[in-house]
Amino acid sequence: MNTSSYPVAGQSLDKTPDIDFRSDTVTKPSTAMRQFMSEAAVGDDVYGEDPSINALQLKVATLLNKEAALFVPSGTMSNLLALMSHCQRGEEIIIGDQYHICSHEAGGASVLGSIVMQSINTSAKGYITAGQVAAAIRPDDAHFAKSKLVCLENTVSGFVQPQAELEAITILARENNLKVHMDGARLMHAAIKTDCSPADLCKNVDSVSLCLSKGLGAPAGSVLSGSSSFIAGASRLRKMLGGGMRQAGILAAAGIYALDNNVQRLQQDHQLAYYFATELNKIAPLSVDLASVETNMLFVNFPLAQGKTAEQSLAKFLINSGICLGDTAPCRIVVHLDISRQDVDKTLAAITEYYRER
Repeated sequence: MNTSSYPVAGQSLDKTPDIDFRSDTVTKPSTAMRQFMSEAAVGDDVYGEDPSINALQLKVATLLNKEAALFVPSGTMSNLLALMSHCQRGEEIIIGDQYHICSHEAGGASVLGSIVMQSINTSAKGYITAGQVAAAIRPDDAHFAKSKLVCLENTVSGFVQPQAELEAITILARENNLKVHMDGARLMHAAIKTDCSPADLCKNVDSVSLCLSKGLGAPAGSVLSGSSSFIAGASRLRKMLGGGMRQAGILAAAGIYALDNNVQRLQQDHQLAYYFATELNKIAPLSVDLASVETNMLFVNFPLAQGKTAEQSLAKFLINSGICLGDTAPCRIVVHLDISRQDVDKTLAAITEYYRER
């Protein structure tokens, strides 16, 4: 598993590429989604009066079998609200070291929530075990921060987490009076891959964050779900953190459209990612472990072609053809609804050209 190939702030492109594999957050709203957004009924959501936001929140709560839900601008805010709702200042979360909350959300839990993050090692596929969590729980001792919350994630770098292990962790947490939060930014990918309902995948967690702009095609927004009392507290914190939007039903409508139209098609992304990996294996000197391609992501080491310098990397070669890959090793390739089979074939042809002996 690799996280170094994520897009980095400040490394923007001079122009929008025709084909962009950096992330499934780069998708553009479709014409049909834009039309649906333009017709959204709106109101003041801080007063709870935006009908489109209320409909989205009810839709997600029902989808995940939780009592209530809250629409927020981003997955980072959704996770932060969850942690600050579950934990008081100085309390501790137990979390995998490669999970977004720990490694890619700017330390917000600690900076803004004064929450201690105790990270435990994840496996190559992002797994943590109940045994690891048990060993990380602090004793009741004034020398230590009090363990309060276990944070899970599904998927992790495209890998579906083993449901039996997740359930073992939630059982352990309850036995030790700990709450459990799941960063389910790409939970729908896991649901499609396993042919399980998203509610079943998060049935024993206390809260779950679902992102609408990762893979599902919405331009922004995440939804935090949990008990009614939990969401009431999170709503107050949302206002404190500046996430109380007004007539944001236009964005919520995009989320509704995404959930109604873009979930089942995730299977196409999974199949296309696997096809991409299979075809890359036919190009010397590349090698992709097909068993590691579970959903819409693959990680590939792209060595320099013979006779090339560091300034002549594959990523720099491809950008001239309007194709964008991350310029790191290994490179994370993400397939999404704006990537077609033709786009993949064009990319494969360009990669073949790069490695062709001169």
